[in-house]
Amino acid sequence: MKNTFDRSLRLGAAPLAIAAMFASVPVLAQDQPVADAVDESDVIVVTGSRIARPELSSPNPVQVISAETIQRTGNVNLTDYLVENPALLGSTTNIDVAGSNLPNAQLVGVNTLDLRNLGSSRTLVLVDGRRHVAGIPGNAAVDINTIPTDLVERVDVLTGGASAIYGADGVTGVVNFILKKDFEGLRVRAQTGISQRGDAGDRYVAATFGKNFAEGRGNVTLAYEFNETDRFSQSQRLNYGRTGPSYAFVRNNQDFPDDPNVPDRVLYSNLTWADSWMGGAIDLDFDGVPDRTGEGGVYDRGIALPGGGGLAIGGTNTPREIYYGDYIPYSRRHIANLMARYEVSPALEFYAEGKYVRSTANTFAQPTYDFYTELLPGNPFLIERFGAAGADGALFSRDNFDFGVRQSEMDRELWRTVVGATGDIGSGLRYDISYVFGQSTQKATNRNDRLTDRYYAALDAVTDANGNVTCRINLPGETEIYGGNYGGQPTFNGAPVTFRPGECVPLNILGQGAPSQAALDFVTVDHSDWARIRQHVVSASLSGDTGSFFRLPGGPVGFAIGAEYRKESSHSIPSDFTQAGQLMDSSQAFVDRGSFDVKEVFGEINLPLLRDVPFAHDLSVGGAVRLSDYSTVGTTTTWKVDGTWSPVRDILFRATYSQAVRAPNITELFAATSGTYEFITDPCGTDRLAEGTEYRAANCSAALTAVGINPATFNPAGDQTSPQNSSLLGTQGGNRYLNEETAKTWTAGLVIRPGFVPGLSITADWYDIRLKQAIQYSTAQDIVDLCYDQPTLDNVYCSAIERSPTTGYVFDFSVIPANVASFRTSGLDVVVNYGFEPFDNAGKFNLRVAGNYLHKLSFVPSLGAEPENEMQLAVYPAPRYSGTFDLSWTKGPVTINYGVDWFSKTRRVTREQEAANPDYIEPGYFWYSDKLNQRLYASLEVGDRFQIYGGINNLWDRKPDVGAVAYPISAEGRSFFVGIKATVF
Repeated sequence: MKNTFDRSLRLGAAPLAIAAMFASVPVLAQDQPVADAVDESDVIVVTGSRIARPELSSPNPVQVISAETIQRTGNVNLTDYLVENPALLGSTTNIDVAGSNLPNAQLVGVNTLDLRNLGSSRTLVLVDGRRHVAGIPGNAAVDINTIPTDLVERVDVLTGGASAIYGADGVTGVVNFILKKDFEGLRVRAQTGISQRGDAGDRYVAATFGKNFAEGRGNVTLAYEFNETDRFSQSQRLNYGRTGPSYAFVRNNQDFPDDPNVPDRVLYSNLTWADSWMGGAIDLDFDGVPDRTGEGGVYDRGIALPGGGGLAIGGTNTPREIYYGDYIPYSRRHIANLMARYEVSPALEFYAEGKYVRSTANTFAQPTYDFYTELLPGNPFLIERFGAAGADGALFSRDNFDFGVRQSEMDRELWRTVVGATGDIGSGLRYDISYVFGQSTQKATNRNDRLTDRYYAALDAVTDANGNVTCRINLPGETEIYGGNYGGQPTFNGAPVTFRPGECVPLNILGQGAPSQAALDFVTVDHSDWARIRQHVVSASLSGDTGSFFRLPGGPVGFAIGAEYRKESSHSIPSDFTQAGQLMDSSQAFVDRGSFDVKEVFGEINLPLLRDVPFAHDLSVGGAVRLSDYSTVGTTTTWKVDGTWSPVRDILFRATYSQAVRAPNITELFAATSGTYEFITDPCGTDRLAEGTEYRAANCSAALTAVGINPATFNPAGDQTSPQNSSLLGTQGGNRYLNEETAKTWTAGLVIRPGFVPGLSITADWYDIRLKQAIQYSTAQDIVDLCYDQPTLDNVYCSAIERSPTTGYVFDFSVIPANVASFRTSGLDVVVNYGFEPFDNAGKFNLRVAGNYLHKLSFVPSLGAEPENEMQLAVYPAPRYSGTFDLSWTKGPVTINYGVDWFSKTRRVTREQEAANPDYIEPGYFWYSDKLNQRLYASLEVGDRFQIYGGINNLWDRKPDVGAVAYPISAEGRSFFVGIKATVF
């Protein structure tokens, strides 16, 4: 994979100032006004507790997002909407798992949620308060695309440690999808969407049928939905403003040596890959400079960009803008759900759920490529093209579009069943017993990968005694393929051989379209990996209150106790080619298998101390504890304490303090050691020494001197063959000696429901999360940077890399997880809901504003290291302010909604880069612009049974920022959607 030298960026948009009265704290969309959500006399089980209580008496800050709110955005992909929530800005959407952004084929089309930018593995996703099988092998993260959009009634987002209530993985919080229940009748929904430019389309159909029976004591509901999203390629947005792969900030070729008054990096367009061409860049005299194209013409190198990561401007080079494949993958999913319940008596109600998901997703990434690969002397294709000049062989660099662009495809099949019983057994007690089984089976197919032995054998073309072009290895007595022994032996360079003598088909790479289909069929292969994830959860709980025999001044004591057993397993089998190490463009990998189980007991209590007395309309305290015994890390304890105080009916104060844990997942523990290719921009290069911590320069000097390299002249950026410009093979694997992570979380906030302003509610909650002994699974780039940015070279990161005594470059690295990091984040969530009718016959208005002020986001990479400020970086993204705004109006059958998704500016250049090089870039480009996505929605009720709706996203057709690919807003541009909902009976 060629280095994009762009940090991975997510979808977003540009600037906005939210309504003046809320200007100090931008905010986010939510469900119906909280003041109207539930009467205080009603009690329900809310997310974050197992004790029934009035919703707004909960000490846990929960943001509630309704199905209607999601529908008004036109998003049939749940993550596309949830990622706009300030708490979930770092979530993984389709742009993160498509094209060249795709980490591996197992992730195509997988969407995961990431609360507070602390990682999807630390966000617990529930469905109706129960766990859901994961969507990634070896990981606990749930694929949100397996949750049926049309069945969702609401989504609850809870910040803070929830491990005491739900178990591990919820150290940053919980996202709970509440599904519709007791459906009666037949409802259908259909929607289609497309961009203004006629692409990026999607189609969605859903049908739900439900029937009550036995006088309402039983219900059966059957639901089905289908969703298909078109592939959206980066090539569909060429010349789209000054954005996309054709534009990038690159090292200024007019700034050598460095002039502090001249920007180090400037925006270039018409970028190309230097010295590489789709038909081959041919170096006939072996001087490292292409002379001719594979078609035979004179090679134009364009304008060289020293330090540009292998880029040039123009010339006979492969254009960068066509290189990276898709923005969004093609995806198709079918989801079928069956839900049933039957009440035998108030003391016994049986319930069952079944879900089946069948989905596929595929994406085009980038082509395979060669960089100064040798064609040996006597190659007949060379001689035919260049005559005597080609007789002695040549070097070639080539982007192999005509081999077939590399493609990753994922086919998934998921089953999930829930069976259980619940009931009231008198004296205020209610029990619930359930069993959950989930299984996800996946087949990941990689297309157009090259087989190493076949590729080099096919390149080594010669002429046989009859004047026919053949492979040298086909001739009697030949035993070598580019230095790798073959002749009768079962291996080539240590890997099993994939063909027999005489089968080789010669490959001509001189010119676009030159390779014959027979040669391509010989050298490339489609191969598939397989994986299965399984989950078993058995739980039993008893909840109620002491109202039948004991009451505090504020009311009966609420409690819940229970036990749970959970087993998770994951099994991944790479293709035979991958396991054998026979692939040229993919690293070797081995079978992964692992499992763990955990036995738990838990308890929760709520003590209502006072009620309806002066200065205490309501006062309560509570807590929860969970004891867990893991087969992997042993015993853990999680707990929380909380309290609420409402001095008067109109205001409530609430707070929680908790300790939460996350046990390491299966991949972190048991992943087999395998190969991985990564790019490494060397922090010890002379152009990057000043961009790290105060320790970097001295550490780099010591490390380079130790291997005999002069630090003053070390410049990997100027060498096309350095790890910065061509991927480097290292190893990765698990660590069976990991311990659990521990988080301390506190929240404090208030709820205001002024009686003199009916329909208005305001919630404000501060959160603070401190995560210690965090499991850090760093990238190779992280490892190298962290090695030299620590106080000394004696750290865990330096032990994971090696430098070459010949070049000084990093030539080996090892990626394994370790309990070495810590994180901290804090901020303020504010939610405002206001429903009102300004005067008679004006219709009903509803204002929903919710958002976040991010106070801190820091990362400590290892014990004793300096904290790294991650605030306002685009890579997460982590803006200072973020929010959404919705204003809807309903009069009779008509509803109109205007919405805004917004976050403040984020850094293009890190603080360290800016401090080290004030001339790093032109001052106006240190920051990406704000995000601003404006939405418009309208619906019309036609009679009692039909609703027609439609809307526009990105109302003003905002484009990504200058020099960005799809950030802070999508490259899709303005788009439209229309739909219909019908209640058949």
